[in-house]
Amino acid sequence: MEQKGLIHIFTGKGKGKTSAAIGNSIRAAGQGRSVTVIQFLKGKDTGEYELLRKLEPDIKLFSFEKKSESFKELDDVKRGEELQNIMNGINYARKVLTTGECDLLVLDEALGLVDTGIISAEDLVDLIKVKPEETEMILTGINAGPQVLSLADDVTLFYTTVAGGDEPGPDMRVITKGE
Repeated sequence: MEQKGLIHIFTGKGKGKTSAAIGNSIRAAGQGRSVTVIQFLKGKDTGEYELLRKLEPDIKLFSFEKKSESFKELDDVKRGEELQNIMNGINYARKVLTTGECDLLVLDEALGLVDTGIISAEDLVDLIKVKPEETEMILTGINAGPQVLSLADDVTLFYTTVAGGDEPGPDMRVITKGE
């Protein structure tokens, strides 16, 4: 019997969401599972992804954006060009899910697509709902709205503080579905 694939959300203003998703990807690949990572909004120059490229074909990495700058740094003309590339990435994610092409799909900065207005929360929910029962999924980004959170099996909130800084508030914890 196949194990149910969970939906994990890594969110919050803290650092480490992408690194945590990559760590999970490496663990899954090490267990012989097929992994696909699709990166959005970050541009081409991220150190984590240089390492992942060395792990191909165990971990398949895709970034459909063509510009080296992050999406928010682009002027209007370049941003328009990148929108089509990003939509190609969303369509590819849908294909990966509908064909059951991988055991773990990471959509890095997918939550940011909603924040920037590239797609709606409903669009992201529709994409998540295409996921086969046995496929595990990780979505990252700063903000996760209630519609997306309602589909998650677990949510990890990232919070960065400096030495001597404030402690996380009582709402800062790992939330597991059913709590």
